[in-house]
Amino acid sequence: MNRLLTSMMAGAMALAASQALAADKVTLQLKWVTQAQFAGYYVAKDKGFYEAENLDVEIKPGGPDIAPAQVLAGGGADVIIDWMPSALATREKGVAVVNIAQPFKSSGMMLTCRKETGIKSPKDFPGRTLGVWFYGNEYPFLSWMSHLGIPTDGGAKGVTVLKQGFNVDPLLQKQADCISTMTYNEYWQVIDAGIAADDLVVFKYQDQGVATLEDGIYVLEDKLKDAAFADRMVRFVRASMKGWKWAEENPDAAAEIVLDNDATGAQTEKHQKRMMGEIAKLTAGSNGALDPADYERTVKTLLEGGSDPVITKKPEGAWTHAITDKALK
Repeated sequence: MNRLLTSMMAGAMALAASQALAADKVTLQLKWVTQAQFAGYYVAKDKGFYEAENLDVEIKPGGPDIAPAQVLAGGGADVIIDWMPSALATREKGVAVVNIAQPFKSSGMMLTCRKETGIKSPKDFPGRTLGVWFYGNEYPFLSWMSHLGIPTDGGAKGVTVLKQGFNVDPLLQKQADCISTMTYNEYWQVIDAGIAADDLVVFKYQDQGVATLEDGIYVLEDKLKDAAFADRMVRFVRASMKGWKWAEENPDAAAEIVLDNDATGAQTEKHQKRMMGEIAKLTAGSNGALDPADYERTVKTLLEGGSDPVITKKPEGAWTHAITDKALK
């Protein structure tokens, strides 16, 4: 009897210990497919940074039919990666997403044009056809055109907006004079397609003064009222930023980790290593805490969207330092 009791007590203690040590689950929804754009998170998982924070993180790739904020609102993720224009528009529509960390300091968005079109500056845009991504990615472009006073209605004094797929075909097939590209992705697809850099003209949003924040970390505001959830986010952000800084310092190795996690097998080593090199430029200078000046610039850009602004009023409570203040101690 004593032996049985001892055995039962030992079993109960072992069960209690295993439950106490069970890692807290966190589901992360990415904005796009598995690629070096999200290297910091894959590195944090691969290198055990999440495990060291007692987290079991599931990373869900995105895609053209996935809106991170909708996944978040529907309970399909605890935390998402999104661009701030999309997040602020979502918040104004009633889904209270809030930025808890900002690993990306700079914008990688730009317009890439064929030099043969004669476009040398934004003053040459009127009368042209410009490729633009939608599904929330059009907001920075529309704000930029509003800043320039260029209508997007297809009229003679404005530009014709071509709803661009997530590829570079409109430029290659000369359906558009310029297309949307990211410094770390589509621009290099144009180069790989055989168009020399000298035959292109690029306009970086960062250089045009209309850059908006990209790839921030967002959660639902109400969730932060739960102390246990907030604590999980502190540990998640801390581990994620360790992943990002490791990726910055080891770009080739980080790209290899991304490739190891690409279940589709669609990514190539050359492209991912090149992408990681460009991504490192965008995360450089950020420790994960949102810079209020960057936020204010983003809001100003979005509010000046002309007759169809991205947001109609200055957001309240759209970001917080509560998580990073603890995570980055």
